Amino acid sequence: MEFIIFSLNTSRTMYLNSIKTLLVSLLLIFSVQLKATEGMWIPALLESLNEDDMISMGLEIPAEAIYSINNGSLKDAIVHFGGGCTAEMISSEGLLLTNHHCGFSQIQSHSSVENDYLKNGFWAMNRAEELANKGLTATFVVRMEDVSTSVLNAYEKAGQEEKQSALQAEIERLEKEWAERTGLDATIKPFNFGNSYFLILTKTYLDVRLVGAPPSAIGKFGGDTDNWVWPRHTGDFSMFRIYADADNEPADYSTENVPFKPLKHLPVSLNGTEEGDFCMVFGFPGFTEQYLIADAVDHVINELNPSRIAMRDASLSVVNAAMKSSDELRIKYAAKQSGIANAWKKWIGQNQGLVEVGALEIKNDFEQEFIERANAANATQYIDALNALKSTQANFAPYLMARAYFIEYLYYGHELLSFVNAFKGICDNYEKLQADNKIDGEIEGLSKYVRGFYKDFDLDTDKQLFEIHTPLFLQGIEEGIDAPGFRKLTASSKNNVSSFSDLMYSKSVFADSTKLLAQLKKISPKVIKKWKKDPAYLAMESANEWYYGSVRMSYGMMKTQMDADMKLYVQGITELFPEKTLWFDANSTLRLTYGKVEGSSPWDGMEYKHFSTASGILQKNKTDNPDFELPQRMIELLEAQNYGIYGDEDGELRICFTASNHTTGGNSGSPAINGKGELIGLNFDRSWESTMSDIMFDASRCRNIMVDIRYILWVVDKYARAGHLIEEMTIAKGEKESPEKN
Repeated sequence: MEFIIFSLNTSRTMYLNSIKTLLVSLLLIFSVQLKATEGMWIPALLESLNEDDMISMGLEIPAEAIYSINNGSLKDAIVHFGGGCTAEMISSEGLLLTNHHCGFSQIQSHSSVENDYLKNGFWAMNRAEELANKGLTATFVVRMEDVSTSVLNAYEKAGQEEKQSALQAEIERLEKEWAERTGLDATIKPFNFGNSYFLILTKTYLDVRLVGAPPSAIGKFGGDTDNWVWPRHTGDFSMFRIYADADNEPADYSTENVPFKPLKHLPVSLNGTEEGDFCMVFGFPGFTEQYLIADAVDHVINELNPSRIAMRDASLSVVNAAMKSSDELRIKYAAKQSGIANAWKKWIGQNQGLVEVGALEIKNDFEQEFIERANAANATQYIDALNALKSTQANFAPYLMARAYFIEYLYYGHELLSFVNAFKGICDNYEKLQADNKIDGEIEGLSKYVRGFYKDFDLDTDKQLFEIHTPLFLQGIEEGIDAPGFRKLTASSKNNVSSFSDLMYSKSVFADSTKLLAQLKKISPKVIKKWKKDPAYLAMESANEWYYGSVRMSYGMMKTQMDADMKLYVQGITELFPEKTLWFDANSTLRLTYGKVEGSSPWDGMEYKHFSTASGILQKNKTDNPDFELPQRMIELLEAQNYGIYGDEDGELRICFTASNHTTGGNSGSPAINGKGELIGLNFDRSWESTMSDIMFDASRCRNIMVDIRYILWVVDKYARAGHLIEEMTIAKGEKESPEKN
């Protein structure tokens, strides 16, 4: 857990005044509905801050029905899926809906050439056929409590040198107290750069089984061609089921477990959406940076994003070619390719959007006005904070770049060195593990890891990735924080990276699973000594020595200082701009965003409708682009236009729709909910013009993309013939006839 360090010149009185000013300014802004679609709101504060505005836009239920600690509410149907995505409960029997790309690694892990669930899809026709997923979790937020007063009081009362330790001690005390009192997991997280702290009580379920997934031709329809693009025709969904013990409590996987009974599940609407309809998205957005100063945005646009894009360009050139060469490699690298390509295309769109709206000019103009208002208010401490941010940013940029290169090189390129890193523990602590009688457990764990790793690893492909990535890595860090040890090592074989690669991939025991497993069984000081001289181990150690010795500590210290300065800077914005809408940056906690179903006109002469239809699927399929390939059965069903109750009044089947909800990574799988609290779609993406919204939200162009729930049900019912799953769901009252009656 990370903690935000406070500025030492910030008083408790100033904190309380800033919060009061924030609340007043928010209420004033809501009354005139300025930028009503921007923001990721804390659900516990909806009743006091957002309810009136939401009702004016079309909300028909009270805020208490969205978030309540006394009664079942919409929040009790929202799931943090696997720690990185969102999902929602759609039946009283534990059925869960999320994105296809959120369940992709589970679908891939169960796939083989013989049972190719990625290509053919998977549907459990009964509970016994549902597939267990080791390590997959489903977490519910039970309660969120503002504990800022208690935490900040402890900080203010402590002496200068004890403030941070007092802060942490109070957080740990509260977490322990609440955990013991409730029997729940208790975590306190900083919000708004440490201006606020919230306690979050959660319950995590450990037995989550795969129920259904369409073939990738539906779930990833459009592939990289359509990723982050509108109009979209992707059926990006999958279904899982949560299991619990006989008391409906979390339990490890067991055949004795029974389907989980949620406190709340979402009713499904079959009425669809129209332009201007109220729409809210509930989920766990991961990370936004709305308060970045101009210098930091400049760095993102002109240095950071271009370098990351270039690294991933290289990765994709190798991985895409490998996947096309055989079904075996397609399955092995499917999840990896998806992870590489997703951020790659996002960063390209983000840069385009920030440049198009003139983000740097907007930021510079704002900072100039910030300085003028601070001078007028004699609040020079805020100007000092801004100047400190600019100074630290200049020194921070090379370390930010070095960290980005390390991540791209070790985790989104070749895999051998990150794999070898798992053996560092046993190599460094062999004698202690033996003395503590823990060596057998360590060997067992590593043996399982080796088998799992090699299941989805190809030596030749990885070697190509190493050879294409290493020169880019070395070139990228040459003028910043250089890695002379790693540079020297990789050039040691005939002064050539390719020659070192030949040596490493042919001689390293870590490149041969059979030899490695055999040595693990006969582990000894001699084996450990041999491993430490292995070329792959030496390369891993050298890369780690550079990052952890030259980069990470300085990066962390500067980041801590920037967060402290940012805390004061944001506090200044709150006080100096009382008319502005302020919300807390996303930090992977439960948030709600609301807006309206609407299209957009992001470019001159271009006007997007707010929905796409099945006709577009067939149109794209006829272009012979492999990203738009479809199973023959899907083509036949679409051509027959047998849409039944899932079609709209014009006889069309709507596939996806857009709205002005402010979303980001982590909102994948979030439910799109109408004003009545009913499920109307499944969030899975943003338009390319919207990827800038992590840094700057533009209400005129930023749109999130959702799968229409009716298309999801049509695929389940008509394509997969899995109507038994729909029978579990609750069709909203006043809707069309439910599927079992149709």
